[in-house]
Amino acid sequence: MSIDKAIQSIVQVQSIIPEDAFTAGVLGTERTGSGAVIRDNGLVLTIGYLITEAENVWLTTAGGRVVPGHALAYDQESGLGLVQAMGQLDVPAIVLGNSQEVDTGDAVVLADALGRPVEAAIVAKQEFAGYWEYLLEEAIFTSPANPSWGGAALINSAGELVGIGSLMLQMLRNGESEDINMVVPVDLLKPILDDLLSRGRIDREPRPWLGMYSAESDGRVVTINVDERGPAAQAGVRQGDIVADVRNLEVDGLADFYRKVWASGPAGTEIPIRIIRDRREMWLRIKSSDRSDFLKKPVLQ
Repeated sequence: MSIDKAIQSIVQVQSIIPEDAFTAGVLGTERTGSGAVIRDNGLVLTIGYLITEAENVWLTTAGGRVVPGHALAYDQESGLGLVQAMGQLDVPAIVLGNSQEVDTGDAVVLADALGRPVEAAIVAKQEFAGYWEYLLEEAIFTSPANPSWGGAALINSAGELVGIGSLMLQMLRNGESEDINMVVPVDLLKPILDDLLSRGRIDREPRPWLGMYSAESDGRVVTINVDERGPAAQAGVRQGDIVADVRNLEVDGLADFYRKVWASGPAGTEIPIRIIRDRREMWLRIKSSDRSDFLKKPVLQ
């Protein structure tokens, strides 16, 4: 498939979220981004935050055709989401490529639904830890950045889909700060696609969720915010707390913190954490939760 034809597979994704939804305060009640049609029946792959808790989804093709969609599934571990078109989109399905085969320096295109494909290059493939209890073992980073990154399609030179746009970040390159995009590799979809289509979720124990928003500073994990509805707040975690240990194991950075929490057991596990607050140490026991229990479930209209 040529790159020009692959770009025809990209659709705009618009969603409406109830005002009382768990994510409404952070992500808003009206969300707009992009997605890529990956099957001839109108199955669209997008970034999950666009459709989380959506009560209405609309898909718009480059030709202006508007079709209602159903928020089929959202995988919290990868961050990917699926929307099923409820009518004919009449656009070709893009071919899924192999994100492991693209490498630093490769020429790619990050294309959004606004018709503004950005010719870019892969500048890094490395671990990414997000403040919202999110970790990718190997994310893809591209430059220059596409300003409409959410759900944008990362297309390789063969016209294949190799990733879905998630964030715009800043990276220090050659002594200067540069805007780049973080892209979720499409290979993360392949082993879970059948489960998402048949169950709407993955057949595995959900990870423990704490409701802590954290950042890394000089190797230390610092709590930058705590969701007042989540387990960490109930256990007494506060903004500014430094996480030192999880289950008597020293924490070495944000990714290590997440791995130690997730290795503690499934959602519902009580997790002892040693924190430093005002130069004083204390232990808190957090009864973790399943994040999905806080989210409104997709409803077929």
